[in-house]
Amino acid sequence: MSASAALTSQLKTLKLGRMLDTLDVRLLQARQDQLGYLEFLQLLLQDEIERRKTQSLRLRLQRASFEEPKTLEEFDFAGSPTLNPAAIRDLATGLFIERREHVLLYGPAGTGKTHLAQALGHHACRSGRSVLFLKAVKLFRTLQSSRADNSWDAELRRLLAPDLLIIDDFGLKPMTMTQAGSSLFQVG
Repeated sequence: MSASAALTSQLKTLKLGRMLDTLDVRLLQARQDQLGYLEFLQLLLQDEIERRKTQSLRLRLQRASFEEPKTLEEFDFAGSPTLNPAAIRDLATGLFIERREHVLLYGPAGTGKTHLAQALGHHACRSGRSVLFLKAVKLFRTLQSSRADNSWDAELRRLLAPDLLIIDDFGLKPMTMTQAGSSLFQVG
């Protein structure tokens, strides 16, 4: 039994149209399990809550602009014996974000800094925080362009809007005086 046109219209008006995706399954479950009206309604609402949480996470991950979907669960701590896994797990709590503290991941090339940075960002997204990931070269290029086209203030607001800004590959190339001076301190 599918939803009537009137119900479909009402759900869409209330921006609950996605409930139609699971309505038939939940109706069948309600009949088979002899669920009460409130139990049935709770199931439908829980489906909608889960859909919205999933969609919200998908959007946060998309806006973060990660290069790859990296997580802490897939990081090989055994491959980096000098790394303190407990310290990384402490960072994953996100307390440094709440305290507005800076974190610097440094070390030789190929040790997993980018993976860890993206994984911490991914974890922050899963915790409901907004994140922006970008390479230092792109950051400085964007800031330089924004100075030229008078969009500096708007660009600075965009960079500072997320709860967590991750700047990757910082210090790989020498910075100009402008980059080292006003640009970096405005973002930091």
